[in-house]
Amino acid sequence: MKQIVIVVSLIFAFSLTAFPQKQVRKELLQGNKEYQKEKYTEAEIAYRKALETNARSADAAYNLGNSLYKQKKFPEALEQYQAAVSNEKDNAKAAMAFHNSGNVFMQNKDYQKSIEAYKQALRKSPADDETRYNLALAQKLLQDQQNKDQQKQDQKQDQNKDQQQKQDQQQQDQNKDQQQKQDQQQQNPNQVQQQNAEQILDAMMQNERETQEKVKMQQMQQQKQRRTDKNW
Repeated sequence: MKQIVIVVSLIFAFSLTAFPQKQVRKELLQGNKEYQKEKYTEAEIAYRKALETNARSADAAYNLGNSLYKQKKFPEALEQYQAAVSNEKDNAKAAMAFHNSGNVFMQNKDYQKSIEAYKQALRKSPADDETRYNLALAQKLLQDQQNKDQQKQDQKQDQNKDQQQKQDQQQQDQNKDQQQKQDQQQQNPNQVQQQNAEQILDAMMQNERETQEKVKMQQMQQQKQRRTDKNW
C-alpha cells in the first residue's frame, strides 16, 4: 500500500482588496521564506500578522493552515483551511484547501470526513489526480475500518452468545439439582411409611406367635391335668 500523499503548497497570488495590500504582501512573502526554510513557527507568526491586517485573506489563512499542519496542530490547521475555503473564490485554490482538509481528517483517521473533503476538492478541480488517489485511499481505509469494526462486533456477539449458553447450562444444572432434591424429598416419606408398615406387620406376627404359644401351653396343661385327675 502506498503512503498517503500530503500536499502542502504555497499560494503566492494575492487578491486585491480594500485593506492595505502592501503590508499583507510583505507578511506573506516573509512567511513563505520561513516556510521554505522549514521554520514553520516563524512562518506561522508571519501569516498571523497578515491575517491581522486582512482577516479575510484566503491566501494568508491557507498558508497559515499549512504551517500549522507541519507543526501537527491539526485542529487549528483545519480551522484555517475552512476559513480559506469560505473566503476563496478561485476554484483551484479552494480545491487545495479542501484537499488539505482531507489530509487533516486522514491524520485523525476520520476517513468518512476525509472522503467528503476530497470529493469537494474534485468538484472544484476534477483533473487533480493526487486528490483522486487520496480519495481512493481514504475509501479503502474506511472499508478496512468498517470491516474491523464488524469483526469486533461479531466477536462480541459470539462472546455474549457463549456467555448466555454457559448461563443457560448453569441454570439447567441448578434446575436439575433442585428437581432431584425434590424427588428425593418426595420419596423419603413413602420409604418411612413402608418401613413403619413393615415394623407393624412384624409386631403383629410376633404377637400372633406369642398368642399361639400361650394357647399351646394351656392345652398341654389341660391334657396333663386330665391324665392325673382319675375317678376312683
